[in-house]
Parts: sequence; structure tokens; C-alpha cells
Amino acid sequence: MFFGKSSIEYIIVGLGNPESKYSRTRHNVGFMAVDRLGDKVGCRFEKMKFDAIFGKCTVSGKSCLLVKPQTYMNNSGRAVRDIASFYKVPLERIIVIADDISLPVGKIRIRSKGSAGGHNGLKDIIALCGGEAFARVKVGVGNKPTPDYDLADWVLSRFTADETPALDGALEDACGAVQLMVAGKVSEAMNRFN
Repeated sequence: MFFGKSSIEYIIVGLGNPESKYSRTRHNVGFMAVDRLGDKVGCRFEKMKFDAIFGKCTVSGKSCLLVKPQTYMNNSGRAVRDIASFYKVPLERIIVIADDISLPVGKIRIRSKGSAGGHNGLKDIIALCGGEAFARVKVGVGNKPTPDYDLADWVLSRFTADETPALDGALEDACGAVQLMVAGKVSEAMNRFN
């Protein structure tokens, strides 16, 4: 059974990699943030279709889908495109939560649209969805410790115990930002959290 096509107002996508071995890695903060938001609004991820796990819930009075693509990070666009197409949700009402190595752990940055900024998951969404007009919440995961440190190894590493409190704060901020954005208060979200 599908949720009514016309009833979905926003799609909120957390980016990450499936499989438990990637759980709580830097690259999976999008999954962590969407899980946290789901806990807050009582959303159960009970549907598996379109290469994604998703659930329907109400966020800030709007009917939303919370989505975790299961295609691995670099192919996230297929799931986002197919869900948006099925539920007839335009790019302007999609919010993507993703990791950002240019921000320290504990910081988030909100953008109403823009380029991929070197992030392969965002790049794939832009390519397959046909534009950059979706909003994004970037969650800081810190830059690699040394210039010669392998980027893939860094983003697939887990947060340290020392980073956990800052990460927890960032996940809370990401949830607060999404709630404001869905309520149509993008500028307020930017002013409060950027």
C-alpha cells in the first residue's frame, strides 16, 4: 500500500550508506539526522520501495516522507528522483541532509539550493533530478586530519568519543532546521543555525 500521491508536501532525505558496517560513520550523518527527526515526530521507516526505506509523518503541520536511500551514497539520486516523481513533489520541496567535511563537527549549514560542493551524493541527486533547486542541511563531520589522509577512509571513519557531544548537538540542530524549513521559515533557520 502506498501513501496517497497528492498528500505528500515535503520529502526529507538523509544521505548515507546501507549496511551496519557504515552505521555511525561520518558519511552517515544524514541517516542519523533523519532517524533523530523520525524519533521526534513518531515516524516509522516501514516502506521499502524505490531503492529506499521511508515513512510518512507530519513535520511542522505538513505531510512529509522521511527517506533513507539504500543505493549507497554515490547513487542517491535514483531513489530521490523516483520517490519525488511518484509522489509528484517538486525539487523546491525536497530537503537533503548530508555530511560536510568543510564544517567542524557540531556545526551545520543550511542552503536553499546550490551546487554539490564536491559531495558525490548531492552530485548524483542534481544529475538525476535535473537541478539544484532542493534545499540542503549540511552537517559538519570535520576535515581530514592531514592533507594526505585518504578522503574515503576519513568519511567512512566513526566519530570519536570526544566528538559525540558536538555531533549530538548538530543532529538536534539539523532536526530544528528541517522543522523550520518545512514550516516555510528557511531564512529563520539560516539565521539561527548557520
